Amino acid sequence: MSTDYTVNELMAAVIAREIADDDLVFTGVGTAGRPFTLAVGLPVVATRLAQAAHAPGASLYWGNLLSPDLDRMPDSWLQDSFTRWPCASQLTETSQKIDMLARCRFDVSFESAAQVDRYGNLNITRINHPDGSLKIRLIGCLAQPEHLAFVRKPIIVVDLSHRVFVEEVDFVTSFGHRRRGVTRERYLLPGPGPQLCVTDKAVFDFQGEGGSMRVRSLHHGVSLDEVFGLMGFRPEVADDLAETPPPTAAQVDLIRTRIDPGRSLLRA
Repeated sequence: MSTDYTVNELMAAVIAREIADDDLVFTGVGTAGRPFTLAVGLPVVATRLAQAAHAPGASLYWGNLLSPDLDRMPDSWLQDSFTRWPCASQLTETSQKIDMLARCRFDVSFESAAQVDRYGNLNITRINHPDGSLKIRLIGCLAQPEHLAFVRKPIIVVDLSHRVFVEEVDFVTSFGHRRRGVTRERYLLPGPGPQLCVTDKAVFDFQGEGGSMRVRSLHHGVSLDEVFGLMGFRPEVADDLAETPPPTAAQVDLIRTRIDPGRSLLRA
């Protein structure tokens, strides 16, 4: 088996397989560094891989831009360059995007978070001291509550670490499958909740008991013990646990020569 690919390229290939033809895919604008790669870069590259292979009709909604020209990436991610980027349509009000979310118009969304728990609850709002008092104020909810409430296939994209994967999030920014015995059905949430969690070590789904996290596949060279050692809880393990399928040589070439030759999306 060839291992001539990066972890980022592997993660992008995993995500690409989850995008179907004619899906409307949403990702946010992101910030910088590794958070940008997780929340924006990987989803954008994955969407382009899907469009090039099995989902030519898939459309990307990036920030407030519908179907930006991904063959002509901006020179920078400053607001001015982003605003002048050619696209099919540009919404001027965030309320329009929220309305689309509430009407279940998006098929796939991508989420990253400071904390994720075993039931897929996400926290991007605050980190607490052990006594429950505020330790760190984070970016806040943005539209993430609506993503997990209304989108057909929310996909969580994070790196595996004790800091992120916790038994119970300090604050529920987005409701997953259950919280302290209360399920999403109690809140009449129409979407199915998070469907997949793609990390740098393994891929998880939420097919465990009561919608709990389950290890679906391990990346090449990664053991279950390594995965467990990077988590604050013990997830379930799929009976058919397998190695994560690697990207093809054609996918790697496409990423490096056409989609992201300058590594502006898939940074280290």
